[in-house]
Amino acid sequence: MSNILVVDKVTKQFGDYTALKGVSLEIPKNSIYGLLGPNGAGKTTLIRIINQITYPDEGTVFFDGDPLKAEHISQIGYLPEERGLYKSMKVGEQALYLAQLKGLSKSDAKKKLKFWFDRLEIGDWWGKKIQELSKGMAQKIQFIVTVLHEPKLLIFDEPFSGFDPINANIIKEEIWKLKENGTSIIFSTHRMESVEELCEYIALIHRSEKILDGKLSEIKKAFKNNIFGVGVTTHTPEAILSELSSRYQVLSSNYSATEKQLDFSVQLPSEDSTALLGFLGSKSNVNSFVESIPSANDIFIQTIQNKGYTHE
Repeated sequence: MSNILVVDKVTKQFGDYTALKGVSLEIPKNSIYGLLGPNGAGKTTLIRIINQITYPDEGTVFFDGDPLKAEHISQIGYLPEERGLYKSMKVGEQALYLAQLKGLSKSDAKKKLKFWFDRLEIGDWWGKKIQELSKGMAQKIQFIVTVLHEPKLLIFDEPFSGFDPINANIIKEEIWKLKENGTSIIFSTHRMESVEELCEYIALIHRSEKILDGKLSEIKKAFKNNIFGVGVTTHTPEAILSELSSRYQVLSSNYSATEKQLDFSVQLPSEDSTALLGFLGSKSNVNSFVESIPSANDIFIQTIQNKGYTHE
């Protein structure tokens, strides 16, 4: 798979402070790529470099195979975490103005804006002032002006900030549609549930360095620890737990005497669960047997802890 963006050994310093240290990333075309990390990790600096707001001290960024240059800005859309709409301007006037800054003619901008305003059912906002809108409503306007010029690469920084769950789902659906239509997306967020829902690839940046990257499904496999959640029906929970404890590491257990249901989690020494299933089948009725796959949040925390980092 070819890449829309390649970051090659990028370093950026501000005085004595190193914001990025030799960071390299590859963003595949037509993917949703999660850029993760705590506050101050270096994510915003990297995004600013991609948008040519600032420039690296060392290293190179390539856009669609070529070294990043000024004309690539028209092919990038950026929704920053800190919003920048002019509160006293009317919605329609401001959307037209921003669309023309992106290189659209006034007539093309009007057509595209009508499409998006109708699509998100906000046509009656055209004559309102930004200051009359809620944070979530203003966020919809910013989303529209970010995607309006149909860039090859979209960068969303905390795009669901200010949205209620219904509108957050609407924007998620639009992000999926953009991806399905061929747009590549960098998605920066602290909300790990959104990473699980949207991202195919992730990179974790902490203390100015990349400490993990790759396909999310493959990273999850690499972080598996052979923990299984099990539910069985039995009249002899103590005997089962005693024998289990002699063979495996039982992490937790709970027994419902009313339903004769024993639920427990157990860590196996290897991925082979055949022996455990055979034992449980001979002693009880197995109702559930599910491997615990680490979440993006689990991976985030474990990776930072394994690197010896602590919260400051």
